[in-house]
Amino acid sequence: MSAPLTARFAGASVAVIGDVMLDHYVYGRVTRLAPEAPTPVLHVHSERHVLGGAANVAANIAALGGQALLVGVIGADAAGDIFTRQISALAGVQADLIIDPARPTILKTRYLGGQYQLVRVDRESAAAIANKVTEQTLNAARHAIAAADIVVLSDYGKGLLSDEVLAALFTAAKAHNKPVIVDPKRARFGDYRGASLITPNRKELSAAVGLACETDDEAATAAAEAQALSGAEILLTRSEKGMALYRAGEAPLHLKAEAREVFDVSGAGDTVVGAYALSLAAGLSAGEALQIANAAAGVVVQKLGTATVSPDELAAALAQGERAARVIVTPRAQALAHRAQWAADGLSVGFANGCFDLLHPGHIALVAQAAAACDRLIVALNSDASVARLKGPTRPIQSLEARAQVIGALKGVDLVVAFDDDTPLDLISALKPDVLVKGADYREDQVVGAEIVKAHGGRVLLAALTPGQSTSAIVAKSKT
Repeated sequence: MSAPLTARFAGASVAVIGDVMLDHYVYGRVTRLAPEAPTPVLHVHSERHVLGGAANVAANIAALGGQALLVGVIGADAAGDIFTRQISALAGVQADLIIDPARPTILKTRYLGGQYQLVRVDRESAAAIANKVTEQTLNAARHAIAAADIVVLSDYGKGLLSDEVLAALFTAAKAHNKPVIVDPKRARFGDYRGASLITPNRKELSAAVGLACETDDEAATAAAEAQALSGAEILLTRSEKGMALYRAGEAPLHLKAEAREVFDVSGAGDTVVGAYALSLAAGLSAGEALQIANAAAGVVVQKLGTATVSPDELAAALAQGERAARVIVTPRAQALAHRAQWAADGLSVGFANGCFDLLHPGHIALVAQAAAACDRLIVALNSDASVARLKGPTRPIQSLEARAQVIGALKGVDLVVAFDDDTPLDLISALKPDVLVKGADYREDQVVGAEIVKAHGGRVLLAALTPGQSTSAIVAKSKT
């Protein structure tokens, strides 16, 4: 992570209110089955306790350098004592824990043989929280909301976030003009009306709206229904398919899963919520927050058990993601979402296009001039079929994927898209770039899309040519 981003995280605070718990991991080795029943015999060699639920959200925020104001309820028991010691040891967490002697601290014990979970044992109460405890919790929560930049409600369905408490928290957040992110457990998303963003996984979203949620189209339809019910944006975590952000009136923003190897998804949702909320609290855009949350999730699922992500791990994951993104042709819908976000961030967007078959110094010079003229540069490549129609059946020499990898590796290129038409007119109409770049062998009135760009206040840049450089000339010379 770069120093400026670390500094911005350090100045950001998140109020985390919800069901706190303690995750207990018992590790051992299985070599045989019990003689009295067909169950594995676990020879225990170690165990550990880790903060879970809303406390894991707070721990992830603190691990990334932010400040978490945690409010939750624990019991007057041994698990509560362990929980208190662990939360007190986190420098970035200020915890206001309400003790309810009538309830046990939520404790989830997982027994593992090697890397495989054999069984999970939960200790918790399904009884309603007493009125006095609810009142104390609300007082603590109101103070946290007033002091924080953003609010996270971590709902694990364990009794703390009742109808009464949810209504009071949404009212308090609105009074202080604080955005509210909800990690949901309820099947009725209408109960979360008042939230700015809800972060379901596929199963939770499907259950809430009664619709399938597997393909991109199904997920978009389900998310739209959830938005109608709740009035909130939807950040959908899709497991191996990554995650997607759905906002009213905007194209969805999809990100592929970052993890190359998944060991354990325990607590991954907490990491996503914590990283996303902290990024917004630090003043980053929704698109940037989504990238950070996706990268953080990719790190944490490679760890065994509930875990957090360090700044160095996040920095490495983001760098890896940036390198990977350069070799992928960005889908049109995602390109539009990027363009919209850059506009919202006040960044100028440039657009250059061509076949870019057999990259040569002329191409590099054009890209360099284009990148210097804008804050973000989109390069559009003719598809293989489009190149063949324009250049003949022996072209392209390199496939679209190969050309995208090469052009995407050039300094200054932020996005590579493709178009199948003979010209990029339709793509230019959709993206509406601020700067349209073409070689100086064209006149401005010959540049496709020039009138569209100029009509909304943009300009056309005719880049200086590099003498003697063209792909066609290189191909012709190779045949002599």
